[in-house]
Amino acid sequence: MTLFMKKITYILFMLLLISIISFLAIHAAPNSFFGAGELNPNMTKEAIEKLKAVYGLDKPLLQQYISWVKNIAVLNFGISFVSGQDVSSEILKRLPVTLWMNSISLVVVFVLSLYLGIKAALSYEKKSDYIIRQISLVSFSMPSFYLALLFIIFFSIKLEWFPIAGLHSIEAKEGFANYLDMAWHVTLPVSVMIFTGMGSMIIYIRSLTLEILKSDYYFFARARGLEKKELLRYYILPNLMPPVITLLGLSLPGLIGGSVILESIFGIEGMGQLFYISALSRDYPIIMGILMITALLTLVGNMLADLLLLKLNPYMNRT
Repeated sequence: MTLFMKKITYILFMLLLISIISFLAIHAAPNSFFGAGELNPNMTKEAIEKLKAVYGLDKPLLQQYISWVKNIAVLNFGISFVSGQDVSSEILKRLPVTLWMNSISLVVVFVLSLYLGIKAALSYEKKSDYIIRQISLVSFSMPSFYLALLFIIFFSIKLEWFPIAGLHSIEAKEGFANYLDMAWHVTLPVSVMIFTGMGSMIIYIRSLTLEILKSDYYFFARARGLEKKELLRYYILPNLMPPVITLLGLSLPGLIGGSVILESIFGIEGMGQLFYISALSRDYPIIMGILMITALLTLVGNMLADLLLLKLNPYMNRT
C-alpha cells in the first residue's frame, strides 16, 4: 500500500509539472484562435475582447492557469473555441472508437509479436527465421499512411471489400448489426495499425529470446532433458515478460494519440482526428484536454507496469 501511495503521489506531481509546461507552451505558441478575427475588418476589437472574456483569456496568465487546473481536477476541460461545446463531452464522444481500435491492435500486436519473435529465435538462421525477419523489417520501415493508401486502393476501390472511409454505413443499423457494421468499417485501419506496429516488437522479442537461449540456466535446463513446452513455459516466457510488460506500459499513450494519421485518412471521428483538427484551428481547450489525458495514460501505464513487474518478481527492490 505504501508503494501504491508513492506511485499516486508521483503521478500527481508529474501531472502538475506537465500541466505547467503544457500551459506555458500553448500560450507561448505563435498565432492563436483569435488571430483570424483580428485580421478580419468586419470584426471589431470590442467583439474580440468580449470573446476573450467569455473564455477567460482576458485575465492574467497565473489566474488563467489556476482556474484551468481547478476545472480539470473535476474533469472540466472548458469550452471548445470552434464548436462552443463542452470539451469533456467532445472527448467522451470520440474516445470509445479510438480506445476500441487501439486496444484491439495493441492486443493482437502483442500476441503475434510474442509468437513470431519466439518462433524466429527458436529457428535461428533457418527459413522461418529469415521469413519472419523480412516481414518485421518491412513492417518496421513501412509508413502507416502509405500502407493505408495501398489498402484503400486495393481492398476498397479494386476489390470493393471494405468501405473507403467513415465509421457507419449510410443505412442506419441498430443493435448487434450496428457493431458489425462498425467492425467492417474499422477493419482496414486496424489492420494497418497491427502490421506497422508489430515489426519493432518482433525484432525486440527475437533479440531478447536469443539472449535467453544463450544463457547458462537455459543450457542446464536443456541438459536435464526438459521438453520444449516446459522450456518455453518455465524459462523463456518468465524472462521475457518483464521487458515486454515495460514496453507495453509505455505503449498506453498510443491508445489515444497513436491513430492521428489513420483516423484522418479513413475519416474516422476519433480522438486522433479531433486532436489534428484542433491543432490546425488552434482550439487550445481541446488540445490541452487531450494532452493531459495522454500524460495521465503514460504515467498510469508506467505505474501498472512497475506494479506488475513487482508481482512477477516480489524480490525486486521497489522501495
